[in-house]
Amino acid sequence: MSASNGTRRLDRILSPEPNRDTLGPGAGLTVGVLALQGDFREHRLVLEQLGALTCEVRRADQLVGLDGLVIPGGESTTISKLMDAYDLAEPITAFSRAGGLLYGTCAGLITVARDTVEGSPPTLGLMDIVARRNAFGRQVRSFEADLTVAGIGPATFRAVFIRAPWVENAGPGVEVLATCEGRIVAARERGVLVTAFHPELTDDTRMHELFITMIRRREGAAQPRAAGEPGRAVAAPANR
Repeated sequence: MSASNGTRRLDRILSPEPNRDTLGPGAGLTVGVLALQGDFREHRLVLEQLGALTCEVRRADQLVGLDGLVIPGGESTTISKLMDAYDLAEPITAFSRAGGLLYGTCAGLITVARDTVEGSPPTLGLMDIVARRNAFGRQVRSFEADLTVAGIGPATFRAVFIRAPWVENAGPGVEVLATCEGRIVAARERGVLVTAFHPELTDDTRMHELFITMIRRREGAAQPRAAGEPGRAVAAPANR
């Protein structure tokens, strides 16, 4: 399998070859997906379907030049431990504070939170929310629900909840985008977007499109960059 420039992808064994739409809303952007554990492949496929180039992030230097970073669903304790093992917690924090956009789904919501109700695992503190882990129940209580989500249009979004958290409480600067059973399940604050559900497991790309729109607005770019033009130059912080 080859990338669009004819070179063989180094991650071809780990992930399927995305089918990138070069005219999609994400054209000209490069978005990383934290690829330590969880469903990072599925996020890559959606993002490249929308035109963005993607990069699987496992090292701090792979954050350089990214326009945004997705922290996928998975197991939040495992992701936290692996971020420590790979010296990624501080670089991701620095990436966000330097203007890089973040999208955390399910376990990713927990990862970017200020804290959790349970007090573990350690979180990055990049969004003024407190998350409750496994709030909707264990694996056997996974479910789907049609949600009205602000910012993506009037049609409901079919949300997939798997061992899902919810936002127990949110600071005054947090914009609530969706609720389920009276609990916050989608929100954003400045350059951080979170959902308790898994949009990458559906055919509806609107949550990823919302993330792309947030990147565009942060950059102040009305039009996509020309193909091959570099993204934001964010220096990789020194490892801890």
